[in-house]
Amino acid sequence: MSETAEPNVGTFTLGASPAARSAASIDVPEHEEWPLPNGFAWVFPGEGNSGGIRRPVIMADGFNLGRSELDKLYQGLEGGEFPFISELRRRGRDVILLGFDERSASILENAETVTAAIMRTRAEQLGNTRLAVGGFSMGGIVTRYALAKLETQRMDHQVALYFSYDSPHRGASIPVGVQAFSYFIPFPNDFAKQMNSPAARQMLWRHYDKDTGKIGVAPERTEFLAALERLGGWPRIPRLIGIANGRGDGIGLPEVKPGEVALRVDGIYPGTTFYTQAQGDDVTVAYLNRRLPKADKTITTSGFPELDGAPGGTLHTYKILADTLKKLGGTVDLRHEEVCFVPSVSAVAIRDVEKQADLYAKVDSLSPDESELDDFILSSTTTPHTGITEELCTWLLDRLPD
Repeated sequence: MSETAEPNVGTFTLGASPAARSAASIDVPEHEEWPLPNGFAWVFPGEGNSGGIRRPVIMADGFNLGRSELDKLYQGLEGGEFPFISELRRRGRDVILLGFDERSASILENAETVTAAIMRTRAEQLGNTRLAVGGFSMGGIVTRYALAKLETQRMDHQVALYFSYDSPHRGASIPVGVQAFSYFIPFPNDFAKQMNSPAARQMLWRHYDKDTGKIGVAPERTEFLAALERLGGWPRIPRLIGIANGRGDGIGLPEVKPGEVALRVDGIYPGTTFYTQAQGDDVTVAYLNRRLPKADKTITTSGFPELDGAPGGTLHTYKILADTLKKLGGTVDLRHEEVCFVPSVSAVAIRDVEKQADLYAKVDSLSPDESELDDFILSSTTTPHTGITEELCTWLLDRLPD
């Protein structure tokens, strides 16, 4: 251990796509690769298809730091409860997995990759089946923006169906105490780079500013939402559908009570403690402490709803952090491994997340017309963010264009 600083625990990142749970034992079959502006795509032909693109489904990768790892994305889509890509191909669908050179780059920049993929697909397509285009987590936001922009440019994208898979249409939530901790690490680190990236600042409901220590809506998010609004907010030609990994009955993570200890650390960063988000003003969500260079900080919020236990797709935020600290010799008291990452209401674009009543709304009891989507499904049980389940995937498969 350095004599001048705590160890660098910021070597990890928080993955937000099926690639984060990939099964390395799944072999990736032969495929064609397309180089694209700011990204690339892997093309897997459907059963019996050859000599051109047939019945295409374009699926964009989600948020993380660095270049998309499409091998892991493939494995994540195939190696879980339901072999999603195999089932698409069995039904005669050509699958186009879309990756980005930098997943944490601006959504507007990565939308150029989506546009190029759609144009190439159209150029190589045989038959008259219209396209299905969407993505996982951030991928659903990038494709939403790209399609809306194409329509304002009066370009014929030939897309019949847009889908999002646990995408944060109303924003995503990473506990602000965890965000603050990324900058408290006395080294430049990947975690801080990820939290301060353009895409994170655009998608997070509330962002911790490393320079001012203030918690609020990042300017990049305000600018992105304004840019999206100038395009009409959504594409208008395709049918819009959405999938949520969270439940629709208003039940979130009942074991995650507000204001409880989520993770306490000793040994390194001694006494550093993270608390689950509670309502109220001047609510302590984290106490941060380090020995070298000596510093401590208390992170508080005001006016937040109980985000960590809300209905939504979950992320193993505290487990990832605890595991990293343990590897470096720390002692951890981990009480809550996972918290809500994309609230259900955000994933199906039906309510905002600022108010407790909306965040915990029983979506199943609301009029579907309240959603900005044409159709949506919520998981019958709480599942991990972008978790691939038979229930959710078969619902999507049955809605693909003929």
